[in-house]
Amino acid sequence: MTVLEPAREEARDEAGAPASPRIIVAMSGGVDSSLAAALLTEESFEVVGVTMHLAGDASRCCSLEDADDARRVAENLGIRFYVANYTSEFQREVIDVFADEYLAGRTPIPCVACNKRFKFDYLMERAEIFQAKGVATGHYARISRDPASGLFELRRPRDLQKDQTYFLFQLDQAQLSKTFFPLGELTKEEVRERARGLGLGTADKPESQEICFVPGGDYAEVVETIRPEAAQRGGEIVNGQGLVMGRHPGIHRFTVGQRHGLGISSSERLYVIRLDAEARQVVVGPESELAAEGAEVSEVHWIAGAPPRQPIRAKVQIRYRHGGALATLYPLPQDTVRVEFDEPVKAVSPGQAAVFYEAPPSDGDRGERVLGGGWIRG
Repeated sequence: MTVLEPAREEARDEAGAPASPRIIVAMSGGVDSSLAAALLTEESFEVVGVTMHLAGDASRCCSLEDADDARRVAENLGIRFYVANYTSEFQREVIDVFADEYLAGRTPIPCVACNKRFKFDYLMERAEIFQAKGVATGHYARISRDPASGLFELRRPRDLQKDQTYFLFQLDQAQLSKTFFPLGELTKEEVRERARGLGLGTADKPESQEICFVPGGDYAEVVETIRPEAAQRGGEIVNGQGLVMGRHPGIHRFTVGQRHGLGISSSERLYVIRLDAEARQVVVGPESELAAEGAEVSEVHWIAGAPPRQPIRAKVQIRYRHGGALATLYPLPQDTVRVEFDEPVKAVSPGQAAVFYEAPPSDGDRGERVLGGGWIRG
């Protein structure tokens, strides 16, 4: 397995001989980042492990306990290791924004902001301080380079069940040129097997399926802790015609597509169709009203650095586990895109990311290359 692609420049020492390139590895204390560090060490890179302490000791990841696990792996590998404290920045840039988005009637996805801002923006700054060639992580994704244009491309990994490209669509060309994903060609089982073979203590460490700073899964409680006024923002539950059907304790407790926990009775199944933060209304309706023919996507970032000059075909993923929907993208001014789906798509939720993938040759293919993405606004 070769982690450093031929397109990346080879480091040399003062005498002109090949030198071991230095790479910063983001070590979360889990098996994926542990093996990423190990693979790079095997290939004679000078690896420096960095754990980012982000969400405090109550977090399910990036905690001091995770830092201890990462430190033990670093000692096993014989590499330098540091802990970088970004708890105040994480609170301000991720957790507070998470709460504010819910109060605005949107469904946020904090993992995108965390990946872009902390694992790359901030870690790239650390890499420059260390005079490192770049940053490596345990993400399941791949990077290639178009031989014709010279542009770097973000692609899905071999293990599609672990595909994390949805969270990485904001990476730019400068970052991609200095980013390494050693696990892109491996499956999760292969990662654990390799980690066991190397004697890494994190080989069988379980994965967290929750947002790291919502360890109990009760995101509404987290919102009310951060923004106590949220608990006082109750309002009406109405249908599409404006008929009041009940009351709710706060729109931050609801998401588009939600069916259970509405607190109202009806002869038909009702779903949350939309949230009106200004009127403090939760609008419900039958499943048929969940379908959307299109969406407006703002703050769009294109991996290539510039938007296409004309409408293009793409497969659009509107949430992490969504299989993607074929659509036509219409670039608009101010980094906005109008998405028109071939067929109506259910539960298109404002606040979630819409990530654009190259339209596959057949509908059975998920598409591999990431074109870009942005935030669903309506």
